[in-house]
Amino acid sequence: MLYIFFWSLFITVIERQGLATWSEFLIRFLGRFIQDVLIVMPSLYLIDYLRPTFKKASTLSVSIRVVLLLMFASIVATTFVLLIMVNMGWMSYHPREFILSLLFDTLCTGGFTLIFLLYFLRIYRELNALRLSFEYKLATQNDLIKARIAPHFFFNTLNTLVSLMESNPAKAASLLQHVSALFRASFTGAHEISFEEEIALCEHYLEIEASRLADKLEVSWQLPDEDIMYDMVITALTLQSVLEKMLINVVEMTTETIHIDIKVTWQSHRVTITIGVELPQKTLIINHDLRQHMDFYIQAERLRAYFGHDSDIKSVVTNAQIITVIDYPLQDVGL
Repeated sequence: MLYIFFWSLFITVIERQGLATWSEFLIRFLGRFIQDVLIVMPSLYLIDYLRPTFKKASTLSVSIRVVLLLMFASIVATTFVLLIMVNMGWMSYHPREFILSLLFDTLCTGGFTLIFLLYFLRIYRELNALRLSFEYKLATQNDLIKARIAPHFFFNTLNTLVSLMESNPAKAASLLQHVSALFRASFTGAHEISFEEEIALCEHYLEIEASRLADKLEVSWQLPDEDIMYDMVITALTLQSVLEKMLINVVEMTTETIHIDIKVTWQSHRVTITIGVELPQKTLIINHDLRQHMDFYIQAERLRAYFGHDSDIKSVVTNAQIITVIDYPLQDVGL
């Protein structure tokens, strides 16, 4: 109603020529206000009533219908108000002025309805983009949590703990510490941590899995010097989640010992982590299925959020091995 009030006042001021006294101005303003109320309020109620029908139509079709609806309401309301004012003696009737006034009000209504529709369409698109972004981030975080604590990993770890509590309580206590450290990091959300912390989380994870996989897994590390690695950072659980996929899709699918080589370099302001996995020679693994599972889109998106759009995680699967490269820019603060 406040918008209608000021809009009516604005139009009345524009049409003030020919209004000799304040009483004429107030009468014309009151007529304009009633006219705009009769245009807007019934139209909005009708649009709300037709909302289920509009949802099935295209944006262009709905916009045209709304503009035509408001223009038709303008013709009806303007005619009604002008005839009342003529009958009350508040204004004289001249066919030419009557038609021009009717035409002017109809075109103004259609034009400003179109402007408001464009404005609300832009707002709607921004809100919709925000909603989709929120839903995507929510889905990503949900997938990330599932990736961090896969159900089979959770239950396998519990089963291992239960068996060790009876046979080797000391080892069970040590394993429980590894589980606690890994789960604590999992629930802190996506954040940037030192590279040393990420390696510690990977070692916690590998220690947990080693208690179950026994001699099926061998991991070798090629790391930079401690003074170099001290300044390195990475998003939490990025390397751990890559190793987790390797164990799920390779190590658990064979009876042979799998060798995983991890090499980390930091040169020319870029960190490159190469994870090489030797595929089993005797146990059959279908490479096509492996290529489908070697998807690190979520981890790569997290890297890009912290280190820029040229961060990436790529994986190449051959008959003999899987080579996965984590690559992202990192400025050397010491230079």
